[in-house]
Amino acid sequence: MGQGDGARRATGRDRDGWFALLDAWGAPGRPYREISDWLIGEHDVSRWWAQKLIVEYEQARGLRAPGVRRDGTFEVSASKTAAVPVELLFDAFINARKRKKWLTDGRMSLRASQPDRSARFIWEDGATRVNVGFIDKGPSKSTVAVAHERLPDADEATTTKAMWKKRLAELKSFLES
Repeated sequence: MGQGDGARRATGRDRDGWFALLDAWGAPGRPYREISDWLIGEHDVSRWWAQKLIVEYEQARGLRAPGVRRDGTFEVSASKTAAVPVELLFDAFINARKRKKWLTDGRMSLRASQPDRSARFIWEDGATRVNVGFIDKGPSKSTVAVAHERLPDADEATTTKAMWKKRLAELKSFLES
């Protein structure tokens, strides 16, 4: 299967087809909402596919750097699967004492959580946010996905992504030992 097969199956066109259509319509410079409304309203594309196509189109045309949000900030993500129940994985994030054992590069304060499903944190000085999702994959297997948002630039995004990959590997070792 090629690069555009998922898009073609879901929307009837591959990415190159959508990108050519967006070019002909004059998408560059138009607000995100206007492009989204056009894709959804005129072409019956789902909201999810509209978002995906717009982001990929803007990246392909040099209108948006990878990882950059519409407000100019960056977001990075990382995930890890561990051989532990989701409750233990969740607790390793929520419990500040346990968190300090594997998260040595920064401090987070909890904003909100749904037990064993999600948690939202303020990072250090409050300029950035960390959103965490937890997936139960059985009695002794679970996955955590971290999204760190509102990062100021590409360099900070690169550094932060590398930090999270390292910290999640530490978390896995901590929980599985």
